[in-house]
Amino acid sequence: MEWAAYLGIGALVGFAAGLLGIGGGVVMVPLLVLVFRAHEMPPEHVLHLALGTALAAMMFTSVASMRAHHAHGAVDWKIARAMAPGMLVGSFLAAIVAGWIPTRPLAVVFTAFVFYAATSILLDIKPSSTRELPGTGGIFAAGALIGAVSSLLAAGGAFMTIPFLAWCGVSLRRAIGTAAANGLPIAIAGTAGYLIQGWGVPELPYPSIGYVYLPALALVVTTSMLTAPIGARAAHRLPIKILRRMFAVLLYIFALRMLAGVW
Repeated sequence: MEWAAYLGIGALVGFAAGLLGIGGGVVMVPLLVLVFRAHEMPPEHVLHLALGTALAAMMFTSVASMRAHHAHGAVDWKIARAMAPGMLVGSFLAAIVAGWIPTRPLAVVFTAFVFYAATSILLDIKPSSTRELPGTGGIFAAGALIGAVSSLLAAGGAFMTIPFLAWCGVSLRRAIGTAAANGLPIAIAGTAGYLIQGWGVPELPYPSIGYVYLPALALVVTTSMLTAPIGARAAHRLPIKILRRMFAVLLYIFALRMLAGVW
């Protein structure tokens, strides 16, 4: 039943990512916490395990997303390369810091983020363009901030990268593609941080490497890669406004249930 749950989580995460373009961590982390708690994993480690596992899964899903957007010519590689160093630094340092944050405060921060994401989906909030891209220092700082927040929340960074690039005058299509490409450095650096922080921590479930639980990682990635294209096709055929509302409500429920379970 535990493995079936991971397969189901992967299927839902992939479908939601393809349908709505949201980062998998928003869906994956609350559900992983519920499954980990149901199987009596140490409560003080369940959220860190869920975050580390979600970021590790993102390494695989971000590659698929990046290739798809690149094939459509939607990635601005100049911007992606400029933001990547800051994202690597911010994501890695934030993952190290996250290992020192107790589970309950971290759960509150994550729940607040999920509520923000769900509200953005529900209201279909779109960014406006007001200025040009900053210089090298500004791009690095923006990348570091986006990487840090994304690593703390096991998110791909698109929820911050897309509004930032659109605000700087980048077309929405290229902003989405570039954000997909920048999900990879965030995932790599964040996963490395959670691996280091969880290394040698007692009572972690076997088999784990740091805060990455390998069975969940393998099964979630398997089904999410299969259902992401289905979600993308469904986005062009189904009543997307109704689906967005239903999914936003589900996110509110997942986040509150996770917070109650951790507390």
